[in-house]
Amino acid sequence: MISKLQKLQPAIYLIPKEELMRVPGLLVASESQLQTETLDKPLEQVRNVACLQGIIGYSIAMPDVHWGYGFPIGGVAAMDAKTGVISPGGVGYDINCGVRLAIVPIPFQDLSPSVRHSLLTRIFQLVPSGTGQGHHHASLSNKDYEDLVAQGASWSIERGMGYAEDLESMENQGCLEEADIRSVSEHAKRRGERQLGSIGSGNHFVEIGEIQEIYLPQIAANWKLHTGQTYILIHSGSRGFGHQICQDFLD
Repeated sequence: MISKLQKLQPAIYLIPKEELMRVPGLLVASESQLQTETLDKPLEQVRNVACLQGIIGYSIAMPDVHWGYGFPIGGVAAMDAKTGVISPGGVGYDINCGVRLAIVPIPFQDLSPSVRHSLLTRIFQLVPSGTGQGHHHASLSNKDYEDLVAQGASWSIERGMGYAEDLESMENQGCLEEADIRSVSEHAKRRGERQLGSIGSGNHFVEIGEIQEIYLPQIAANWKLHTGQTYILIHSGSRGFGHQICQDFLD
């Protein structure tokens, strides 16, 4: 499958339309990623998504693409609002999982290995991770859940789990008006009540690294990014709460 890719520009590859595909595919990946054998299965899912009714533009695979639930994880697809499909597999079990890039105003080369180790150790101490771990230790009432759904991320920020300026980096300021707690099962609520404010388990992480290469200079300039900068990349999950909601609707 890799041999059929057509390079459009650095790190962007076209997956040509084949039988049953309604649109072509698009892969965002480095050349080193293309040398691995782990892309074949995810790209098969990218092609499958391209066959869905109502898909618009491309079936896209982002750099973190890997085998998923019908959709590849790291896959992106837009559907026509009238003729397109809704796929739980396109959301997966981490409903509204988040990715955030935070820039640290210190050159990466100024952080010695011992400082990096100390920083990671402290983050590990302060940021709960893994199954069943969370900041919120008291049970949540139905009223708490109603407020949480109505206020979104503001609910957590008011309780010291975030900063007001974080809302500026979130879709819809961290709250969707259509959210309806009546659609969420009691089982999902109980699974989620002690896991607020945690990073998650599985492939969720906090990563410290260096910006080493820039592929799209104009976008990087607009975001005030340059090589040598230190970044913190945060990938958070929706924990047992989101997992159970997905399972309920898949069932």
